Amino acid sequence: MSRSTLGAFETKDETARMATMNNKALVEAFERAGLEFIPENGGGAGLRLRERKGV
Repeated sequence: MSRSTLGAFETKDETARMATMNNKALVEAFERAGLEFIPENGGGAGLRLRERKGV
């Protein structure tokens, strides 16, 4: 995903939607970087660092 695409999305209001292809690319980039999406569990959905195995 290009920086300009991400920048355009960041400047939109919170109801803005990202094209499916761009959304998938962003999720995959976060996951490759070691982030894990977590479901809403009373505190809201979010991201956290994935546990490193063998540490």
